[in-house]
This record gives sequence, structure tokens and C-alpha cells, in this order.
Amino acid sequence: MVNENRPPRRYKRSNLSKIVRWVLGIIVLSYIFWRLYTVFIVQNEYTPDIWFRLLISGLVIGGVYSLIAIGYTLVYGILRMINFAHGEVMMIGTFAGYFVFEATNAIKFTSSSGEITSLSNAQPVLAVLLAFMVGMAVASTAGFLLEKIAYRPLRKAPRLIPLISAIGASIFLQNLAQLLFSPLVRDYKNPALIARGQGWPVTIAGAQVVIPYTGVLTFSMSIILMFALYTMVKKSKLGKSMRAVAADKPTAALMGIDVNAVISQTFIISGLLAGAAGVMWGLHNGLVYYYVGFLPGIKAFTSAVLGGIGNIPGAMLGGMLLGLIESIGPTALGISYQLKDVLAFVILIIILVFRPSGILGEVLSEEKV
Repeated sequence: MVNENRPPRRYKRSNLSKIVRWVLGIIVLSYIFWRLYTVFIVQNEYTPDIWFRLLISGLVIGGVYSLIAIGYTLVYGILRMINFAHGEVMMIGTFAGYFVFEATNAIKFTSSSGEITSLSNAQPVLAVLLAFMVGMAVASTAGFLLEKIAYRPLRKAPRLIPLISAIGASIFLQNLAQLLFSPLVRDYKNPALIARGQGWPVTIAGAQVVIPYTGVLTFSMSIILMFALYTMVKKSKLGKSMRAVAADKPTAALMGIDVNAVISQTFIISGLLAGAAGVMWGLHNGLVYYYVGFLPGIKAFTSAVLGGIGNIPGAMLGGMLLGLIESIGPTALGISYQLKDVLAFVILIIILVFRPSGILGEVLSEEKV
């Protein structure tokens, strides 16, 4: 005999779950507003120049997160999987750029004035372009091989299997980099023209603030690459093929699209973006080691979820927002800056609980629906 009371009970449980979430949300928002009121109104100890420095830092790191997050979004849109080895692809690009700068600093010649200088300082634009080209090329090759070796044989497997493979690939690449390059933390040797700590001085509320050259370069390159990618996906033949494969692979194959080639090209493009982000990270932060890609990779995944996984504009927005939250959040809430990583993952938990589809919404194909 069917129990007629069962559906109403499920309905009540669903309502109770919503009520609990809303109560938790109100508590969290109340705490945030209370902390903001305390920092901005009661204490009011931070001057406008400090907030401007934090804003610059947030925009720069947000641009890097956005580039890496787009790689997650592209792969998820095509294969419905999270490529957790994407941060290690960025790490490979960072090392490639590092060795380019080491090589250009090692090449010495005598200038017309008789001064001995390095190629990196004599031709800084050439050195930076070479670093970006090599970093992007090596990272895109790593992305292509990753798809070919670790993911393609598992394409028809249950969705959990490629995810486990991605985690295994991440650990493998970290250990490979540690064996090849040692666990030492290395210093990026920027050309003198864009040395870290140097920039354009501006005056904010009577205090001098330096807008770093590396920050402007990183943010500008991030915007250019994001705009180029978005235009490519919307306007080019490859972009249309990528959208078709993301929507329905069997139908795309019937229409004459080489699905395997499109997936490989998607990994190459995501690797290009990760390689560029890796070189930017090295230029601005100055440190490279075998574990350098893990935390930015996880935070970029958070950015993709925040904006809407599978949504390219969402990944851009999520990366920028997370960078600003990570930079300004600890100071605005009056907590230790050491907790910035905790704050980023708290944001991830809040988004997954209250809006799993992200700010701009997850892009769903008919097949997934």
C-alpha cells in the first residue's frame, strides 16, 4: 500500500533545507556587514592610498586567475570534466619563462658605449616576448600531451574516472618538476626595464603610490588575451566547432566536425592561456618552484565556479572578483592577511551552497540537461 504522507514529507524537508540555508545566509551577511562597519566607520584606520594599493594588487592577481579559470571552463564545456592538472600546466609555463630569462641574462655583449650588458637588459621587449612565446608554447604542448595520454583513453569512462586521472596527472607533474628542477625556490630575473617594485608614482590623498610596471603588463596582457579568446570562440570557425562539440558531440561529428581534433585544440588553447598566466605570475611575484601552480590552479577553479563553470565571461568575472576579494577582503573585514586563502575557499563553499550555478550561470548543453 502506498503511503500518501511520503510526498508531503519530502516537500517539508525541501522547505526546511531552504529555510536553513537562508538563515545561514542572513547570519553570514550580518557578520560581513558588521565587520565592514567596524573597519570603515568605527576604526577608520586605513587611508585611501592603502585601499588603492590593494585594488591594484587585486586586479593584477584577478587577471591571472581569470586566464587560468578560462582553461577550466573551456575543458569543462567540451568534456564535462574538471582538469585539476591545469595548475601544473601553468607551472610548466612559469618554468619555461624562467629559463628564457636565464638564457637572455647569460648572453653578454659589449654595447657601442663599451659597456658590457645582457641581452635581457639591452632588448627587454624581445626578452619578454620570447618568454611569453616559449612559456605558452611549452604549456600548450603539455596540455595537448595531457589530453592525449591521460584523458582520451578514458573519454567513455564514468565521469569520476577522468577526474581521478586529472588528480593523478597533477601529482605526477609536480613530482616530475621537482625531480627535473629541484625543490629550490628560484627567483625570476626580470629585465631592468620592468624590474619588480618599480613603476609609475601617483599621489593618492597626499600619499605616493607606485603602480608597478609588472602589474600593468600583467593586467593588460590578461585583458588582451581574454578579449582575443572570447572573439575567437564567438567569431572563428574553430570557435563555432568548439561550441558545437560542447553542445552535442554525436551531432557535431555527423556535421563533419573532427571531434578529437577540436578537443585537442581546446587543450592547446587552455595551455596557451595557462602558460601566459605562468609567465605573468613569475614576472610579477618573482618566485617559481615545482608547487607554484597548485594554489593558483585551485583558486582559478574557485573563480570558474564563482562566475559559472562552462561560461567564459563568467570565468573572467569570477577571476577578477576573487582577486579583489582576496586582496581587499582581509583588510576590509579586519582579519589577518594570512587568511586570504581561507577567505577564497569560504567563498567557494558559499557559492556551492547558495548558488551552485555561479553568478552568470552554468552553461548547459541539451545533452547534460
